[in-house]
Amino acid sequence: MMFHSSRMWSCHWKWKLCPLSHLLFLALCVICGPHSVRGCANCRVVLSSPSGTFTSPCYPNDYPNSQACMWTLRAPTGYIIQITFNDFDIEEAPNCIYDSLSLDNGESQTKFCGATAKGLSFNSSANEMHVSFSSDFSIQKKGFNASYIRVAVSLRNQKVILPQSVDAYQVSVAKSVSIPALSAFTLCFEAAKVGNEDSDWVAFSYSDASLEPLLTFGKANGDYFLNISGSKCWLNSALPVKDKEDIFTESFEQLCMVWNNSLGSVGVHFKRIYEMVPCDSTISKVIPGNGKLLLGSNKNEIASLKGDIYNFRLWNFTMNSKILSNLSCNVKGNVVDWQNDFWNIPTLALKAESNLSCGSYLIPLPAAELANCAELGTLCQDGIIYRISIVIQNILRHPEVKVQSKVAEWLNSTFQNWNYTVYVVNISFHLSTGEDKIKVKRSIVNDQRLMIWALLVYNATNNANLEGKTIQQKLLKNNESLNEGLRLYTVNVRQLGICAAVEEPTGFYWPAIPPSEYTHPCPDKPGFSVTRICYGNPSNTSLAEWGPLDLSNCTKEVNEVANQILNLTADAQNLTSANITNIVELVKRIVNSEENIDLTLGSTLMNIFSNILSSSDSDLLESSSEALKTIDELAFKIDLSSTPHVNIATRNLALGISSLNPETNAISNFSIGLPSNNESYFQMDFESEQVDPLASVILPPNLLENLSQEDSVLVRRAQFTFFNKTGLFQDVGPQRKTLVSYVMACSIGNITIQDLKDPVQIKIKHTRTQEVHRPICAFWDLNKNKSLGGWNTSGCIAHNSSDASETICLCNHFTHFGVLMDLPRSASQIDARNTKVLTFITYVGCGVSSIFSAATLLTYVAFEKLRRDYPSKILMNLSTALLFLNLTFLLDGWVTSFGMKGLCVAVAALLHFFLLATFTWMGLEAIHMYIALVKVFNTYIRRYILKFCIIGWGLPALVVSIILASKNQNEVYGKESYGKEQGDEFCWIQDPVVFYVACAGYFGVMFFLNVAMFIVVMVQICGRNGKRSNRTLREEVLRNLRSVVSLTFLLGMTWGFAFFAWGPLNVAFMYLFSIFNSLQGLFIFIFHCAMKENVQKQWRRHLCCGRFRLADNSDWSKTATNIIKKSSDNLGKSLSSSSIGSNSTYLTSKSKSSSTTYFKRNSHMDNSS
Repeated sequence: MMFHSSRMWSCHWKWKLCPLSHLLFLALCVICGPHSVRGCANCRVVLSSPSGTFTSPCYPNDYPNSQACMWTLRAPTGYIIQITFNDFDIEEAPNCIYDSLSLDNGESQTKFCGATAKGLSFNSSANEMHVSFSSDFSIQKKGFNASYIRVAVSLRNQKVILPQSVDAYQVSVAKSVSIPALSAFTLCFEAAKVGNEDSDWVAFSYSDASLEPLLTFGKANGDYFLNISGSKCWLNSALPVKDKEDIFTESFEQLCMVWNNSLGSVGVHFKRIYEMVPCDSTISKVIPGNGKLLLGSNKNEIASLKGDIYNFRLWNFTMNSKILSNLSCNVKGNVVDWQNDFWNIPTLALKAESNLSCGSYLIPLPAAELANCAELGTLCQDGIIYRISIVIQNILRHPEVKVQSKVAEWLNSTFQNWNYTVYVVNISFHLSTGEDKIKVKRSIVNDQRLMIWALLVYNATNNANLEGKTIQQKLLKNNESLNEGLRLYTVNVRQLGICAAVEEPTGFYWPAIPPSEYTHPCPDKPGFSVTRICYGNPSNTSLAEWGPLDLSNCTKEVNEVANQILNLTADAQNLTSANITNIVELVKRIVNSEENIDLTLGSTLMNIFSNILSSSDSDLLESSSEALKTIDELAFKIDLSSTPHVNIATRNLALGISSLNPETNAISNFSIGLPSNNESYFQMDFESEQVDPLASVILPPNLLENLSQEDSVLVRRAQFTFFNKTGLFQDVGPQRKTLVSYVMACSIGNITIQDLKDPVQIKIKHTRTQEVHRPICAFWDLNKNKSLGGWNTSGCIAHNSSDASETICLCNHFTHFGVLMDLPRSASQIDARNTKVLTFITYVGCGVSSIFSAATLLTYVAFEKLRRDYPSKILMNLSTALLFLNLTFLLDGWVTSFGMKGLCVAVAALLHFFLLATFTWMGLEAIHMYIALVKVFNTYIRRYILKFCIIGWGLPALVVSIILASKNQNEVYGKESYGKEQGDEFCWIQDPVVFYVACAGYFGVMFFLNVAMFIVVMVQICGRNGKRSNRTLREEVLRNLRSVVSLTFLLGMTWGFAFFAWGPLNVAFMYLFSIFNSLQGLFIFIFHCAMKENVQKQWRRHLCCGRFRLADNSDWSKTATNIIKKSSDNLGKSLSSSSIGSNSTYLTSKSKSSSTTYFKRNSHMDNSS
């Protein structure tokens, strides 16, 4: 250091005493060029943090000679950089020719020296700023200290605080934005609500010049509505409405609404669920254009949503649910978008946030912040508050409301883009006493003087001082912009009182803050805190003082706090996910704050976790990882000084701890089972394994060998935790495996032991007795699924001695162990209650379907006249396949109970065959309709029905035969479990590849074929029915509706519900699938047998008696003319009933000439086949 200094001074004096030529000057510059100074920070850096400071080299000491520094400050897109010079002292000279600081804001470059920049702030024009500093070889000064901060300029990085009064300020769409007339729209926005008040509110309002609502969303009397041109659409059925709770919470949630005036319904997309709500009154309505769109309410009589809005976007077209589910931030609203150009937002309504969904990260929250700021809302975080008293001369005697609005607008524009970050809030009229009252006397006859008070909040995050005089000068300088008959008379600015910084008692530091609440953590009790209030003096605004201090939270015994938490969890069913997360966090703090936990406190904490486990699994998901870590830490800290073993048993989990001695290699095993009496929930044993335990752990005898000296110190205990309820182990990953056992956790001390030479043996009971095919032993990996946890099979195998009631796992490490079973289909994800209901529906439906399929088949077999045409013969084959499918399914569960593998394989293969046959005959129904309806002219196929039979029965038989021949039949077909309860097994396909290819894939091909044919047939039917002039519109609609319904069941359209039975809609579509498909035989009987005229005629001739009997020589059509007319009328009905060609007049409506030839050929084919 001294060497460098003396060398620089030598250069300096040589220059002062001996003027040299330019050549010597250049040489000296090379010798004394810029170089770093030992002990001073590097001054050529890039700064990209949200906020920070930088200084000249060696600050606050004098900067060195010959410096050439460059700081590059960068921020994400949507931000600018604001620099404030807190201290500035650089050698002064004309035009700063010696030492200087140069500031490049992206548009211009400015040079500073001396003390000119002290206290000033500068903004960049874009998201980058360059600051350079240079010094020559003589005269040093202290330099500068600068702070920088990001400032959000894009709406993407800011939310809007909704005004709670129309008079306060308005957040509206800019006048330059013209909103067109809307016959359809998609509207999305995010909202967050402050507080839990159950009150009426409006989130946004679009109205005409007379403030009549054209488009409004809000809440009234607990119900949510969307007002479209005077028609209210109630949306509760599409929203997760809870009693006295808002759909919006403290966290932002996106809501999208879709409307089209031709549909008469509103689509609502909320929390990734899309629902349609009928609203017939909006049909044909058009929302007028050129209205005024406000965020919040447009009337004081109706309150605005008490909270914030973000990312409001509007389109003049509709989007479907798939698009809304994947709607990104880059999709801009073509009518209104969340960009500055679209909005007129006062500065006080904008608030930059760090966690906005479409924004960049912002300044981190301060370590200690105000607990609340009731008077000023969210704007007064560590701010300095000034009261501005303004006397306005109201020359034109405007109404007070207008004066207040104009003054508010003037104040906001005055402080906008100022070097100091300030907010104007709480603007109001005020009449005081004394000097202020004298000032507002009406001294002139034709004018009026009014006093307006406003609060100015200055967030002094850059430590730059803002004086009241500076604010006053700023207002006076901008006086000319206050026009329209208003004139600024006087301005007075006072800083409101703040509570002085004080340390009381020792260890509790209370900073200087304005009147508000401040929360301080307890120094010796992590996780606990106390709150103290700074009170303002109502008679003297310049005074404020701290209120009394209550330290009870910091002096409470830990056991008392734990008991309070235990009482809170007594009614676990009413705990929400947020409640559980908070409780887990509190328990975690208690555990972390204690070095040793006694048995009393440990039992209390274990009971807290036991109560939590009684909550629903969905509420446990968010806090599961933290809960497991806390339980492990609790087990490690239980005091073992007075006993070798500790047992803590609760309703839903149990903890056993045993001391270990590495020197003697003494190993304790563990087993847990049900108690022999009712004294405890569980009975634990460390000496010998119990008879038929729920779980047991056998540690390898050489476990403690070869431990390092450090590990030997730590290994003094073994912890065993048994989970009777497994709600903390929910794998959200893309896996198809289900936990079928209890969970057993084991750990040794506080160290990680893995890659054991001899494995740990864990025996775990299944939660129910069942044959587990290919049991999978796994451990809970806390690092999977983004630290939510998930099952991992590494290092664990299942022993071959496992049986239906338990599995033995061998693992080479310690953690939480469980047994998984591969349940690839969606039924395994349905809870026990729904499984029972669905099973009941399916068995009842299949029984009913079997009866009516048999009735259909018997009808067509008994009456020869009914089966002369092709559709009847195809229908008979479909009914046969459906009958045997239902019968086989009904017998399947009974056959499974015998436990005979060969019989089970045979039944599974038959069930597979009849299922494929049903799919195939439904496909052939569709193909026949296409041939008969679309390809009717000159279409002739030899042995038509024979070929259909070969395909309908031969193709399924071929598929099943190939499967049985190509694979081991015991691996393909056998006993399979589809639910979570005992008795869910039945004989079916075991191999997932075979299931997805030869069942699901086969069905998919047939289904999409049927969909295509369904569309073609319906187009033909509706097109021809639409040409009839002898039926009313109502009759036409009903006829077409009947055609749609009958074809839906005949072609198996309802089987398509299977494609939607996944995710959150799984259970709902499983119910639809079970109801409609199990009753398919009934619906076919109704539409294609009971409702057909020729079937009814045969029934009346042969089965009825008395006046209901129809004579053999009677006919329902008396004349040929009548026949032709009725055939024309019944075209749609005949087709929809799949009775194509069932009477000789069907094709008359198609073509008189060619249809006759076609029908003759059909008759010939019918006889030949």
